[in-house]
Amino acid sequence: MKPRSIAVIGGGPAGSLVAAKLAQSGYRVLLFDEKLAWEKPCGGGLTHKAITRYPFLREAHVERNWISRCEITSPSGRRVEFQLDQPIAIFSRRVLNGLLLNMAVQAGAELRQLRITSIEGSLGHWRLHNPDREIQAEYLILATGARNPFRAQFSRAFTADDLMATAGYFIPRTRDSIELQFLPGLHGYIWIFPRTNHLSAGICGKLGALSTTRLRELLEQSLRKAGLAFAGTEFYAHILPALSLNTLRRAPVTGPGWAMIGDAAGFTDPITGEGLYYALRSADLLSDALLQEHPESYSIRLDTDFLPELEVAARVADRFFTGRWMGEAVTDRMVQFTHHSPKFRDLMCDMFSGAQGYMGLRQRLYCALPAMVAESAISALGLRGERRCRPGIPKAF
Repeated sequence: MKPRSIAVIGGGPAGSLVAAKLAQSGYRVLLFDEKLAWEKPCGGGLTHKAITRYPFLREAHVERNWISRCEITSPSGRRVEFQLDQPIAIFSRRVLNGLLLNMAVQAGAELRQLRITSIEGSLGHWRLHNPDREIQAEYLILATGARNPFRAQFSRAFTADDLMATAGYFIPRTRDSIELQFLPGLHGYIWIFPRTNHLSAGICGKLGALSTTRLRELLEQSLRKAGLAFAGTEFYAHILPALSLNTLRRAPVTGPGWAMIGDAAGFTDPITGEGLYYALRSADLLSDALLQEHPESYSIRLDTDFLPELEVAARVADRFFTGRWMGEAVTDRMVQFTHHSPKFRDLMCDMFSGAQGYMGLRQRLYCALPAMVAESAISALGLRGERRCRPGIPKAF
């Protein structure tokens, strides 16, 4: 039966978008968020794939920064900078969350700045509590982020294997490129994302592997080396989902009268940390299921959309951060090939734009590997002039 009232707990991108779509279609939507628009220690980057699917992100009259260059540093200190084919839009999370919250309110959602402390009931008869009142709803959507206080009640709680710790600073400075740095032994990376009037500088690492204090020390060492003054700026820390393959496959994200979306469901790329696209897409898939009055189809829609991509990423995440490829760390080889091989650089651009997913990545690497090795050897040995005798080999960068 079509629910007459829907409660959405969490006003981030996922919760706000699902609230906007459902309210616009005539549902009574109650949207709860304690903080409303707030900053997070994340990059705030949206790929070309996300911008293309959600053009309002390009058209909205809000601050964003378009970045077309990327710099990557490997654990051994190798560095490469390259031009992106498609720019990345970098938002302040306060701006992005505010944009989507306004969309939800304009569509007719009832926004309430409340903290929900407990949930009782079942399909059609949910009772949401905060210290001052009880609110009733027929359908429940959890969009509460990675620190989901209700996840264990409805599904299975995240473990340390499912989470990454993040820490960061917002530094009042500008740059014209995204910077990523991989460190020896770190299952994660350091990022610097230039927003319109500050840099989002942060670090992420597997929860439990390193303490937040140690992550912060590593970040600060990198910032000092880069000449970025962070003293006096506010320090942030947060939790990021990076689900194990077992959790992705076995932990339910929907049931009778309820569903989870975005970070609350764990929909974040466990390699790149990208979560905004999956937050918006899961909100799309759930709202479509509800509008067609088949909420049970949400899990099927996930299985035929992006969930297989996240499962592949979860399967190879450990190898990406700590494995070896052709005798060196994977990330070292990645930087080396990006520097020397135009074919691999094209692949990297497609990864950053979202055009190349994990599903077809292995086959593309196998097909391109001979050319990539040849290009790298020619470039490294300074044999560009030999190309006149070997017309089948592309000119190296």
